[in-house]
Amino acid sequence: MRQPILLIAALLPLLLSAGDAPSVEQLFAVKTVKVQQTSAARAQTNYGYVRAEDARMYDVSPRFGGYVQKLYADTRYRRVKKGEVLAEVYSPEVLQAKEDYLTALRFNATRPNPEMLRSLREKLTLLGVTRTEIDAVRSGMKADAVTTIHAPASGWVFEKSVVEGSAFKAGMKLFSIVNLDRVWVEAALYQQELPRLASLNDFTVSVSGAQRAYPAKKLTLYPDIDPKAATATLRLAVDNPRGELLPGMYATVTAAAPSHPLLTLPRTAVLRKHGGWYVFRAGDFKGVFEPVRIEVKPLDRERFEVVSGLNAGDEVAGDALFMLDADAQISGLE
Repeated sequence: MRQPILLIAALLPLLLSAGDAPSVEQLFAVKTVKVQQTSAARAQTNYGYVRAEDARMYDVSPRFGGYVQKLYADTRYRRVKKGEVLAEVYSPEVLQAKEDYLTALRFNATRPNPEMLRSLREKLTLLGVTRTEIDAVRSGMKADAVTTIHAPASGWVFEKSVVEGSAFKAGMKLFSIVNLDRVWVEAALYQQELPRLASLNDFTVSVSGAQRAYPAKKLTLYPDIDPKAATATLRLAVDNPRGELLPGMYATVTAAAPSHPLLTLPRTAVLRKHGGWYVFRAGDFKGVFEPVRIEVKPLDRERFEVVSGLNAGDEVAGDALFMLDADAQISGLE
């Protein structure tokens, strides 16, 4: 059975050894604190990098071969809009398909054959020729040797593999366009942080130099662990309307769980002994304290969260180290 600690008896060795022994009044003046009930949202901070979203990366790879006659997207990191002309090219394959379609149009004028027209028009579509260009053949009754290549989306030209006069083959990547209106942030999480991930929400991302923090949406936890760093990767989606977030930027990610009621004590009131956590709870009489084993979790630099062993309003010694002379009492606890 746990025995209460009479403070005077516990500090008797100090009274006998100290030259200027404290008075009885001083011994009884032990500062106490009460277990506080409060509410808090547990926060977590992680770090990662900004990267382009896979679905917003576009390769411009024509389905035909040819030669670049006029290059408009002539530099890397040029900003382009969806539908903007990137290059004008000459393709023998496309020209032949246009002429076949033109011949079918002329033939159809005297001997209607809608199936043949539909088939030849579909061939041009499958080659990547725009509807506007196909309609121009029909309206002008002329097969233009020049074919235009357009930007499939708005964004930045991150890669460019041709210059004016270059020859290219079917399927060759001529441009790579990246849209940064929304980006990913890949944050590293340590293994011990993974169980808390499900309860975290309200993610925000900040980078050095940005004018504000950005709200982020939790997307995917990658199903593997980096064996060198022992970290997992969490993918977040961040709207980037101002274009401040750029691929490769180092980002700070913060998240919070919903607030919940909890009990707290100052760290000074809690003592670690024999693998457990203890406090000295005030008894019914002044100067009498009872060692109580409790369960705690770190809350911040100054406080512990009390998981079990105490109730709101319980009064304990504010400085557990002051009670170390009761060590014999604690050592006897089972």
